[in-house]
Amino acid sequence: MTSKTLRAGAFASAAIMIALFSGAGLSGAIAQDQTLVETAPEPADLTSQLRFVSEPVVQDMPAQTAAQTPTSTATSLQALVTSIPATSELSPELLCLAQAVYFEARGEQLSGQLAVARVVINRATSGQFPDDYCSVVRQRGQFSFVRGGQIPTPDAGSTAWRNARAIARIAHQDLWDSAAGDALYFHAARVRPQWASNRASVTRIDSHIFYR
Repeated sequence: MTSKTLRAGAFASAAIMIALFSGAGLSGAIAQDQTLVETAPEPADLTSQLRFVSEPVVQDMPAQTAAQTPTSTATSLQALVTSIPATSELSPELLCLAQAVYFEARGEQLSGQLAVARVVINRATSGQFPDDYCSVVRQRGQFSFVRGGQIPTPDAGSTAWRNARAIARIAHQDLWDSAAGDALYFHAARVRPQWASNRASVTRIDSHIFYR
């Protein structure tokens, strides 16, 4: 056998081997693809997982108390005060407001007590005084019942304290109009402080005179 014949035979054998190996690799890739197609999970039927509600779902809100809601049936300030629950808790700010009403005007009519509360609130929103009730009440030299920045303790079991608490809520929530309007100052009618001559008088209620 010649060398050409041997070389030709070798080339043929090599070609056959290449063809066999190439075919095996191609078959393996195709089989893998087929396996993936056959075993792939069916798309989920999303409509079967949906749940339709015939009515809207509304989150429950905390029930409002009488102290949080204006009493439309009240025909007088006294009736409105009576409608405020005596046991309802006061925030620290409302407590300071109630204490100011109690110590400044507990002997006045309810309209006079409301006017005092209105002055404290007006000051807190005026931009001329501290911006919260407690700071307004404790401000130095403003309310005579405050000593060294400390507010005395009211008689918790008294009707006067109950009324003061109710008036504080009513004034804070603006549930009843006050003749004091936008007053920022007041003093007892028995005295005439020097500063009063420079202020416009708004009204007199019981034994207090109110000024802008």
